[in-house]
Amino acid sequence: MKIINLRDLYPFYKSDFLIEIADEVAELIKQIERKEHADYERIRVNKAYYSLDSGDGIERDIVLLVLSPEEIYERKMSKQELYAAINSLPEKQAKRIYAHFFLGMSKSEIARIEGVNKCQVSRSIDKALKNIEKFLKKFL
Repeated sequence: MKIINLRDLYPFYKSDFLIEIADEVAELIKQIERKEHADYERIRVNKAYYSLDSGDGIERDIVLLVLSPEEIYERKMSKQELYAAINSLPEKQAKRIYAHFFLGMSKSEIARIEGVNKCQVSRSIDKALKNIEKFLKKFL
């Protein structure tokens, strides 16, 4: 049997309060204190004082990107210019660009669906990208 001071474990005790506990319980308390100290040291050494799960808004601020009105306008104009560039392409190139970049299809999937060689699709997409680049240079 060991004697512990509850004031050490519970900060709301204003004065010493000594009780007698079993050795197993004292050992568990000591293990918990060691674990808490190890966690504290790990946080201190790694400078990891904030948890994204702590509910203090850090995760929300990182995930939720708040754009200024200027940035929103620039993105809108960029998208419009990009769509205009894609619309200026020949139909086959535009479809292949859309399938590859917007739908995430691989060049071999597009070739299989269209019943053509993968090299033809690759060349078509490369040529379309060059045409888009030429079109967008007009806006700079």
